Amino acid sequence: MTANPRNPYPTVDIIIRLAEDRIVLVRRKNPPPGWALPGGFVDYGESLEQAAIREAREETGLDVELVEQFHAYSSPDRDPRHHTMSLVFIAEARGEPHGADDALEAAAFDPRRLPEPIAFDHGRIITDYLHYVKTGRKGHFTLTR
Repeated sequence: MTANPRNPYPTVDIIIRLAEDRIVLVRRKNPPPGWALPGGFVDYGESLEQAAIREAREETGLDVELVEQFHAYSSPDRDPRHHTMSLVFIAEARGEPHGADDALEAAAFDPRRLPEPIAFDHGRIITDYLHYVKTGRKGHFTLTR
């Protein structure tokens, strides 16, 4: 075992559903640029669920109710800054989002008509989510090696 092991950083991403089948995206203030699902790094001593609720509130101003765990994404190239692994939650909220913290803005979109560019692998996550909504199956994922 090495003295300084290198591990992926744990993160969460949240698919926040609003009325009229819209989902919330945030326009990033920091690189990489683009629109993304709300989310971020899990703090030491914090559960994944606590991190998801905190990140949603910090970036969108919305209080969310977590509905379910959706899927984990861990491709080493999903974040150009470093290797991360993310647990994605589906959540519900009321109200209109507003950007805060490291989000320049937050807005609700029809997930079939997204702004560009989409950061990270969040386009893939949203495609998988739409497949899940349509079929009820979460197994539409491409494994990376």
